[in-house]
Amino acid sequence: MLRLTQLRSTTVALRAARSLHSSRAVGYPRKPPAAPRPPRTAAGEAAIAEDLAEEVGMEMEPNTAWGIENLEDFQEDDTTAAGHIWLDQQRQTLHYLRLIEHEMPKLVAFRKEFVPPTSETPIAVRSISYGGEEHPATVKRAIAVPVSTLPLKDKHAIYKFRLLAGVRWTPYPPKDSGLKDRESGEHGYIKISCEDFPRPAMNLKWASDVLDKLIQEANKSDDQFRDIPYDRRHLDAKAMKAKKGKLKRDLAGGSGRYFSAPSIRDFPRSWLPKLPSRTEQPTSESLSVTPLQAQ
Repeated sequence: MLRLTQLRSTTVALRAARSLHSSRAVGYPRKPPAAPRPPRTAAGEAAIAEDLAEEVGMEMEPNTAWGIENLEDFQEDDTTAAGHIWLDQQRQTLHYLRLIEHEMPKLVAFRKEFVPPTSETPIAVRSISYGGEEHPATVKRAIAVPVSTLPLKDKHAIYKFRLLAGVRWTPYPPKDSGLKDRESGEHGYIKISCEDFPRPAMNLKWASDVLDKLIQEANKSDDQFRDIPYDRRHLDAKAMKAKKGKLKRDLAGGSGRYFSAPSIRDFPRSWLPKLPSRTEQPTSESLSVTPLQAQ
């Protein structure tokens, strides 16, 4: 009796699940139902037949307007669809070739002589353009300038400027700045970019104002931050991320240098004890030298 009750409950559950699944499929179909096609009417067929009759030049009945027997015989005087596509490509190419030949010479009237930047204009401004297409990156402006060309009064102002610049300062020119390698790079380079405002001129003005404020604060002599070391962690992280070698600190206590991983060849030979010559008799001190020191 218990087994029969369980079987009945299972059957009822399956029916409920089946009805739920069917109702869900009806209420939420995977594909929206297609719009019903309007039925063809006699007036529509007559209009189609009339249009075809004007093009072909002969009268057609409404029901036989689409008949194969009413089509003209193919005279083998046309190419395929692929041939028409190829012809369109050739027409487009010829169009641009004509523009190059006839319109490009007119641009000579807008030619300007290149004037290299002077010491009064050391700032390089970088922008992005997508040929007139709208893009969020087109409003961004970035400026890059060598620190040695800025109006900083002394070496303490240069050091303070580097501290205030933080991660914006690099010892080498940024790759996308347009500056040549080691171009006035005695004291490094600084790059400032902005894309927070809706207009390119506003972003450029903000970057220029920040650079002016940095120069103004660096030239103040009230606090020169001489006791604060420069933070090079952003340079170390960039070098390690580029896999240019691990950072090895100088054994003599100098600044960081970028080399490969240290090995036994880097051990200073001056630290090894002097070995006796072959003519001299070995002493107890020379016999205590380890094989590593002998190398």
